[in-house]
Amino acid sequence: MEISRKKQVYLFYCDECEELARKVASQSDFINLQTIKWRSFDDGFPNIFINNAQVLRGEHVAFLASFSSQGVIFEQLSVIYALPRLFVASFTLVLPFFPTGSFERMEEEGDVATAFTLARMLSNIPISRGGPTSLVIYDIHALQERFYFGDHVLPVFETGIPLLKERLHQLSDSDKIVVAFPDDGAWKRFHKQLDHFPMVVCAKVREGDKRIVRIKEGNPSGCHVVIVDDLVQSGGTLIECQKVLAAHGAAKVSAYVTHGVFPKRSWERFTHKDNCSEKAFAYFWITDSCPLTVKAIANKAPFEVISLAGSIADALQI
Repeated sequence: MEISRKKQVYLFYCDECEELARKVASQSDFINLQTIKWRSFDDGFPNIFINNAQVLRGEHVAFLASFSSQGVIFEQLSVIYALPRLFVASFTLVLPFFPTGSFERMEEEGDVATAFTLARMLSNIPISRGGPTSLVIYDIHALQERFYFGDHVLPVFETGIPLLKERLHQLSDSDKIVVAFPDDGAWKRFHKQLDHFPMVVCAKVREGDKRIVRIKEGNPSGCHVVIVDDLVQSGGTLIECQKVLAAHGAAKVSAYVTHGVFPKRSWERFTHKDNCSEKAFAYFWITDSCPLTVKAIANKAPFEVISLAGSIADALQI
């Protein structure tokens, strides 16, 4: 009789991630969903209670976080710091989107590297009985950020690209897919994972006071071109890429980003609500790493959500 080596995991989550947490729990009988009372005192500061804390001794515990705004980071850090102290066997923090990752550059004296600040805060999570915290992050914006974390956490860097590949193979025109990258940085990040697809690499060039997108290499003519990047903010670069790809004969253009940030409802630029050229994306795939965006774009073409739930469930067994 074969004995299962999988561990039972008690999974807590923030309010924003409830839907994703339920999907993760549905992936495995070894994930036990737990709840937290997210209350506040009259002055607005958190008044938090971890339900069933007394049963966590000697158990494997995880927390699914979403740092979508500065206002929710403090209350979640309070829980993240508390859970390992409950004599748990191990602690895993799943933070699918590392939100300060696109603000790590210091271009002149006085710039503050907020990605490093957040990494230091997470590096001070107390050590559990099982050792350092496992920190699961998907497609962090800059690979060098893995070196920002201290020895109290073990970063586990996952990617949503395998889920994209699975979705692309389901398309009726899967034999005509070409993958495009909006710049050299995206190509460096992802081309090895997508090297069985023909590729197009774009680049931003300066013309006077403007920066425009050009095709640096590859041929999109007659193909379904899928632009791949780690995240989207305003979406301006993706729109410019779509225009140049269409001008060079792409049959249709789609996009994939792991993290659909879309501040100030910038996702509206891509919805199929009129006849302007900005609606020209056949598909726009995002993962559910940014729960507020997932709620906002529900049932709105061309958006389609590829869930990280199965991948997170697997990561909890590491």
